[in-house]
Amino acid sequence: MFAEFERPQIGMVQRGLALTLAVALGIFLVPLVTQAQPLPGNVPRIGVAISVLPSPNADALRRGLAELGWVEGRNILIEYRYTEGRQERYPAVIAELISLKVDVIVAGAGTAIVAKHATSTIPIVVPVVADPVAVGLVSSLARPGGNVTGLSMNNTEIITKRVELLREILPKVARMAVLRSSATDAAQMGATQATARSLGVRLQVLGAARPEELEGAFAAAKKGGAEALIVFTSAVFSTHRRRLVDLAAQNRLVAVYEHRDFPDAGGLMSYGPNITEMYRRAATYIDKILKGAKPADLPVEQPTAYQLVINLKTAKALGLTIPPVVLLRADQILE
Repeated sequence: MFAEFERPQIGMVQRGLALTLAVALGIFLVPLVTQAQPLPGNVPRIGVAISVLPSPNADALRRGLAELGWVEGRNILIEYRYTEGRQERYPAVIAELISLKVDVIVAGAGTAIVAKHATSTIPIVVPVVADPVAVGLVSSLARPGGNVTGLSMNNTEIITKRVELLREILPKVARMAVLRSSATDAAQMGATQATARSLGVRLQVLGAARPEELEGAFAAAKKGGAEALIVFTSAVFSTHRRRLVDLAAQNRLVAVYEHRDFPDAGGLMSYGPNITEMYRRAATYIDKILKGAKPADLPVEQPTAYQLVINLKTAKALGLTIPPVVLLRADQILE
């Protein structure tokens, strides 16, 4: 008798297990299917031209957008295109972002100049630029007047302070070198030359538009007798900062850089605004533009706080003693 009921009972158990498995799979598969569904066609699309990923600056931009309710993959799309710190790649990267019909382009100073020449209709937000008026990105800081806005580093004032810092560390310095990547930094160059003259310091100007030109620039600095180095803002330098820092160490140059990524990589010191914070702040411009504001009416923001970061390990390797008065002004000391 038991044998007669045994097969049906097994069948019922199998059907029960199958039903339980189907329900379980359904629980796990439904979210996956939901995630795979495409976003609505009217979701804003942001084009970001950046040197490389991962990047703390890109992370900061996403964080700033999220704080304002724009979550990547949910109600906003972000298209990243990489310049690899090479100026020759700027036109192709911008052309590709324009072809994607993005609603806003986010780009550094050099890439933004290319973008401005390529489009007069797509809004452009520049998270970091030394002097947007001098390079022709905006008509004025208060009223940009075109399709570009963003944040300025106020570099003419910062660069003066960097020269003075080098003089405090090396009171007897006679010759400094400046490392630049393009001629779009005329305002920085003018401020540097004026400050150097006022301190009785001779200035040697070095150019490196491509990463492979860095070694030649440092060789020229050494040949010219430079004791100290001022590094201008550049995507090339930021992307290849470890190589740049190593070359400064090899050539025994006391160098000051634009932001703290350089001391973190082994550079001696940096003085300037918090670049990562500026990228986070750039999200406020994107938010306003997506809500209907025009770049022409959004004033360019300037930083109100600057950071002095000193790497004491590097100072020791160079045989330097940083004056106590400079150490007291440091926002962070790396040991």
